[in-house]
Amino acid sequence: MPDNPNSCVVVGAGISGLLAARELQEAGWRVTVLDKGRGVGGRMATRRFGGASFDHGAQFFTVRDDRFGEIVDGWLSSGAAAEWSRGFANAEGPRDPDGHPRYRGAEGMTSIPKHLARGLDVRTGERAVKVEQVDAGWTVTCESGGTATGGALLLTAPVPQSLALARSGNYALSDGARRQLEDVTYDPCLAVMALLDRPSPVPEPGGVQIKDEPLDWIGDNAMKGISERPCVTIHAGPGWSREHYEEDEKSITEALLSLAAEQLGADLASATVETSLARWRYSWVTSSHDEPCLVASEDPPLVFCGDGFGQPKVEGAALSGLAAADRLLGRAG
Repeated sequence: MPDNPNSCVVVGAGISGLLAARELQEAGWRVTVLDKGRGVGGRMATRRFGGASFDHGAQFFTVRDDRFGEIVDGWLSSGAAAEWSRGFANAEGPRDPDGHPRYRGAEGMTSIPKHLARGLDVRTGERAVKVEQVDAGWTVTCESGGTATGGALLLTAPVPQSLALARSGNYALSDGARRQLEDVTYDPCLAVMALLDRPSPVPEPGGVQIKDEPLDWIGDNAMKGISERPCVTIHAGPGWSREHYEEDEKSITEALLSLAAEQLGADLASATVETSLARWRYSWVTSSHDEPCLVASEDPPLVFCGDGFGQPKVEGAALSGLAAADRLLGRAG
């Protein structure tokens, strides 16, 4: 049983989980954050190889909400984030800046979740496999055999994963909550990272935002300011990613390099030194829950949040985590 009713286990160390955890801890709660990954961040992910750094999940974020804006101002002041640009090229070519800032992590997108994780009890490499309801709260068991207990449980992973975890033990999720969670859907994204032996043909300021098929995005991580060596990230569109998701890495990589070269009008394959592939099964939210979080149980509290709730993308995920913390703290109805 949890030793403190004002305690919470957060599953998922993406931006939703970390912002919620910070809000709760600042209110005096004991918080434990579990994540299956080697590091924090979820899809705010930066990978390093060959002396280069690649943002291979979320590429940037924007700010429209005042509360999120205040948080981002703190990240900018602390050096965790930086402004990247005020517009990108599109499929038709360069376009004029629109005046709206696009932000990045200072040393890659993971700079921000690493900043948020400081001072929190974050346990990485811990895959949660079972949730059990106890009289006064919850016990989460990990694949390693370790456990975490809390008076409240916050599930922030992509909804299909969170739903499976919620149903893994003795807790009976209500039919209404289950149906609402099953309505949240995602598209996948295949992401190729390519280390180059020369500067890429990606135009300033380092991004081509295509938002189409078969390609969604091409980004130059050196021009972006996070890599000392020239390297690009190529995101396939959701349809192409779904069709080719299970193919072998070599075939996917060759195809996306060829498609990117066609988009940019320059050969990429001959400049490529080394590659890596990321398969994001739950990348784009295609159908979200209307509210910024879902309270599945009031006593003991069980809350679902993440980018599948309310608004999409980084800002939406952040606001969802804040909304979940508000609910647990009694700051929202």
